Amino acid sequence: MTLVLARPSAHRDPVPVLYHLHGGGLVTGSALDDLPWLLEIAAQVGAAVAAVEYRLAPEHRYPAAVEDAFAGLGWLVEHGAEHGVDPARVVISGVSAGGGIAAATALLARDRGGPALLGQLLVYPMLDDRNDSASAVQMAGVGSWDRTANATGWSAYLGDRAGGPDVPGYAAPARADDLSGLPPTFLDVGSAETFRDEDIAYASRLWQCGADAELHVWPGGCHAFDLLAPEARVSTDARAARVHWLTRLLARTAGRPRDDDASAVASTVSP
Repeated sequence: MTLVLARPSAHRDPVPVLYHLHGGGLVTGSALDDLPWLLEIAAQVGAAVAAVEYRLAPEHRYPAAVEDAFAGLGWLVEHGAEHGVDPARVVISGVSAGGGIAAATALLARDRGGPALLGQLLVYPMLDDRNDSASAVQMAGVGSWDRTANATGWSAYLGDRAGGPDVPGYAAPARADDLSGLPPTFLDVGSAETFRDEDIAYASRLWQCGADAELHVWPGGCHAFDLLAPEARVSTDARAARVHWLTRLLARTAGRPRDDDASAVASTVSP
């Protein structure tokens, strides 16, 4: 497993860090995929980025990806200070399949007694292997990630267990019985995509369990709308909302980083 770490070069004190899981339907992608927009967001809030290279399905099925994510998180918290990262201010983040793995990692961290997370930033996360929500049916055959693609990704990750009765929440977070005790959560999704209703349901369950959660449903957004059309108004609004949430979250902690330092140094470490 490899972590790609980038941090603001001008900061001498330890900085908060976005611990990130990339997308790719559980079967493709790399730790480098999301760095351009991640570094843009991190620069605005004075944070570092640590992107993890987790094992992919179908060669590596559950629990490979989430255990890689959990192991990388443990390493980052244990050794982050050596690399200028504040281990007390780790925000886990993820996009699409990576959002699901991030949510699952947060559940593992809660149930295994740590590491503690400051928050979780879930961008149109892939949360439910059952693939039977109203939006999944509504968007079948339409958009950048439809019900057929979703079934393919989940089957690669879970095999014959996908959609069955015995899938744990650490594999598909929508299956978790209890969402209490999780860190503050930002969750967003497009209104015209497969994951819309499972993501809305997850946010609702977080609230029901007493969690601190912020949900945005972006009008007309398809899956990965902000990556497919980065200059569209809805995309710039979505990125700004993520920055605003991170800014508020980091403001709750001591030693809030400056907002004006966009320079960074990067390194690759192998836990």
